Amino acid sequence: MASSNNNPTGINQYKDCPSKGDEKVSNIIREYHRRGITNRQIISDLLKVEHDIQMSQASVARRLKDLELYAAGITTRRLPESTKRQLVLDQLGKDPVSSRGPKAVKEAITRNTGIHLTRSFIREEMHLQDPDGFIKRLPSAKKIRRGVLTSLGPNHEWSADGHDKLTAIGFPIYGIRDKWSGKWLGLWVVPNNRIKEVIAYLYLSLVAELKGMPIQSTTDCGSETTMFSGLAEALREAFASELNDVGIGPAHQFLRSVKNITIERGWLRLRMDWVDNVKVEWAAGSDIYNSGDPKQYELVQWLWPRLIQQELDTFRDHANNHTVRLDRHKALPSGTSPNIAYSLCHKWGGENCLKPVDVAVVKRLMDEVGGDGLIQFVTPEYAEKAQAIYDALDIQNITFENVWGVFSRMLLKM
Repeated sequence: MASSNNNPTGINQYKDCPSKGDEKVSNIIREYHRRGITNRQIISDLLKVEHDIQMSQASVARRLKDLELYAAGITTRRLPESTKRQLVLDQLGKDPVSSRGPKAVKEAITRNTGIHLTRSFIREEMHLQDPDGFIKRLPSAKKIRRGVLTSLGPNHEWSADGHDKLTAIGFPIYGIRDKWSGKWLGLWVVPNNRIKEVIAYLYLSLVAELKGMPIQSTTDCGSETTMFSGLAEALREAFASELNDVGIGPAHQFLRSVKNITIERGWLRLRMDWVDNVKVEWAAGSDIYNSGDPKQYELVQWLWPRLIQQELDTFRDHANNHTVRLDRHKALPSGTSPNIAYSLCHKWGGENCLKPVDVAVVKRLMDEVGGDGLIQFVTPEYAEKAQAIYDALDIQNITFENVWGVFSRMLLKM
């Protein structure tokens, strides 16, 4: 008779599983839940890959239950109607141009509150509260023709570019995105995204943060990217010269903007989800802000980049945890989020291509190209003064809804 023992070796691969009361593990699981990850197998895999924590699917399920972290169906049934409706209304209030559909609203609620609601409930509520929004979001006939992207894995190629939709109000953006996963690795608001030292500094700061460089980086061929290109070549020569002998291609590649597909697709989502709303909120201060007044101008240069960077960080978190639709014709991962595709790349046959660097050397290069003053909008002295006034006013949080009120209160103290 065959043995019914599911573990004939007697070896428990989860013997080092942390105890139920481990607060560090509880916080990690809460963060996964906030990011919209509820699948117990994926959580188990991420715990292993990202934190070297062994925990079985069954243990993950128990921890979720102990922490009262439930998926959308249970939560939607249990919450009062008024609470669920208010969660949807709060998100609609942050989207005056009605650019976000039910899935985006669902993810924003989860990201901001940790509460999972079903998409069907959110869709029904949005039809009641903002029916015109669905008409505005109907697909347009104007489409960008999609190319086929290929990559070996995370950090094989970084796609970088500037975004100028907020340049007219003084706040250009620069971003770097991983080609394999679609993960936003960096998004920054900067005084000028057309200065080569600024772009080089941002590239180096990301290399230092990740403690490694990609096999290849890709930008358009503008003059502001020449130093970026030169540094990529120099870092490869210093830390990954073996790549030059295997015919894998140059350390940096120049492409026309329309061909730099990874970053261009990312900009489209940023504009639809976020940029158009920023413009609306900026225009709301037209009767409050006088750009010709140096005192007002300098305060805006301190306050608005702070807010925009905060919201860029929020957008990046949202985009990196957004589950993209499954596309069986796509060569790269789909049907998952960029964060999961990046961390669990082996599930799609990829490998992490990050090439280690000497971080001390990279940080010296950052200082040599100009240091963090390149990305500051005001002097350190003014920033210190403004921060002291901000703190004294005991402002809990700055948002697009209250920014002009905060501006007016701070201006009285400057």
